[in-house]
Amino acid sequence: MKLLIVEDETKTADYLQQGLNESGFMVILARSGLDGNFLAMTETFDLIILDVMLPDMDGLRILKSIREAHNQTPVLFLTARDDVKDRVQGLEMGADDYLVKPFAFAELLARVHVLLRR
Repeated sequence: MKLLIVEDETKTADYLQQGLNESGFMVILARSGLDGNFLAMTETFDLIILDVMLPDMDGLRILKSIREAHNQTPVLFLTARDDVKDRVQGLEMGADDYLVKPFAFAELLARVHVLLRR
């Protein structure tokens, strides 16, 4: 399974990439919104893990771009934005799940497996 991670925080990005690689996934990492949007629009992924607060282009705009292109790839928001209104907005815009940082890797991995089973 091929996953795209769009995360600008180096420690988090590297942790996710290593953990998901060790769990058997092929991981492509984008460290900016523009790079993440380009990859999401030009390559095929089984799942996208997307931060909301990114340089250049935020995760909400990336999700909007993905959905406007009729791309139904599952999207999991992984973000520090923890207000209920932020979570509701992300889900209403087309995200398939929303996980707040800090997070337990085991929970993230379980959510990834659930989304990939759909």
